Amino acid sequence: MAHCFYVSGLTTPIPVLMAMMTSWSLFSPWNLKNQFTVGSEEWANANVSVQIENTVLYGYYTLYSVILFCVFFWIPFVYFYYEEKDDDDTSKCTQVKTALKYTVGFVVICALLLLIGAFVPLNLPSNKNSTEWEKVKFLFEELGSSHGLAALSFSISSLTLIGMLAAITYTAYGMSALPLNLIKGTRNAAYERLENTEDIEEVEQHIQAIRSKSKDGRPLPARDRRTLKQCEERLRTLRKRDRHLEFIENSWWTKFCGALRPLKIIWGIFFILVALLFVISLFLSNLDKALHSAGIDSGFIIFGTNLSNPLNMLLPLLQTVFPLDYILITIIIMYFIFTSMAGIRNIGIWFFWIRLYKIRRGRTRPQALLFLCMILLLIVLHTSYMIYSLAPQYVMYGSQNYLIESNITSDVHKGNSTLSVPRRCDADAPEDQCTVTRTYLFLHKFWFFSAAYYFGNWAFLGVFLIGLIVSCCKGKKSVIEGVDEDSDISDDDEPSAYSV
Repeated sequence: MAHCFYVSGLTTPIPVLMAMMTSWSLFSPWNLKNQFTVGSEEWANANVSVQIENTVLYGYYTLYSVILFCVFFWIPFVYFYYEEKDDDDTSKCTQVKTALKYTVGFVVICALLLLIGAFVPLNLPSNKNSTEWEKVKFLFEELGSSHGLAALSFSISSLTLIGMLAAITYTAYGMSALPLNLIKGTRNAAYERLENTEDIEEVEQHIQAIRSKSKDGRPLPARDRRTLKQCEERLRTLRKRDRHLEFIENSWWTKFCGALRPLKIIWGIFFILVALLFVISLFLSNLDKALHSAGIDSGFIIFGTNLSNPLNMLLPLLQTVFPLDYILITIIIMYFIFTSMAGIRNIGIWFFWIRLYKIRRGRTRPQALLFLCMILLLIVLHTSYMIYSLAPQYVMYGSQNYLIESNITSDVHKGNSTLSVPRRCDADAPEDQCTVTRTYLFLHKFWFFSAAYYFGNWAFLGVFLIGLIVSCCKGKKSVIEGVDEDSDISDDDEPSAYSV
């Protein structure tokens, strides 16, 4: 069983790290413009530009292919292998064969997604004749007609769509629950133990009162027997709870955490401010798309920024000083991971209305770790589009500028003169002056996915507000919350990931 935890522990972080690397590399827009001189660099000729674009695309092929391998083969294989390991009578060869048999189903799903992506029609409706619509068509055609890239984009977009659902469920709730839990803290262990002792005494008195009815030898009525059984079970639970509370009350870790209480409050305030910054930026960006985009048939693609938001203004400014924008992108991705893990730990892993696993400190099953890995991987994939929603200008053009000719009147020369004025790249810029990042084109290869992401952002905001209200209304957590629930007979035999 120790081997089981070691393998699952090694399997869990690798795909997530690959997804983080992909998201981080996606938002490293290379510019063919010098931000100070604004003119073209000498090396930015057509051949070098094509070479760089091809290198970026090959990087996408490699990273995303590894992610597909992890999602559709490696993680399912490890999961089914250790599901079969629970049966002691099976040999390793049988375990491998059975795991491969179930994993083939995931491989077939991956193949179907690749085939659909390679041959799905991308023709946009032709009932639009405006200039804005022509720009939309140009963007969809810009990435080229490579069936391989289209297939890869469709497969990754399908996974990203699932990641969007996971982000709505876990990340949105975690963004509200994590900071408020840090600020509110937990109940005092000594006070909880005192309350628990009073409950034990009350239950013992109730049990004694019921047993006193049979002192004369008469059997207890069926109703009293049921009540007695319930009280005895309740008493066992309270005594287990008392042992946990006694251990935590005398633990040095509890005293250490108590000393860090002010720091937790500061972190909680910081996290809630960051969450509000994200929510405001996402709301303004989505509102901008609703008011000024080219419509649902284009995936709500927006040209330019009509309603500016803090992150959309901050990232292009940070890009002028290397590597500040990369640092901020890394912080955003790590923030999404931490809040997602907080949401998963509070909610658990569900399949519709069926609770599959609980994430518990020291008592998490290896299969639950693999599910956690899969969910985090999908959420990190969705982070790519989430950052586009937060900072569309940065993702689309980065910090590129171009020159426009402006006529000015000169008193010295007694006439008009022409002056080249730098301007930030946007959709109105000449095609040969500004280069749309490969990230933007890859994310918008299929317009219907972009439309789904747009509505998903509204759902994300709604779940965040609901989670914020629920977290504010809930009281402080018990210092042993989850421990007493996990101490039932069925879970006592469950191994601890920390005790191996």
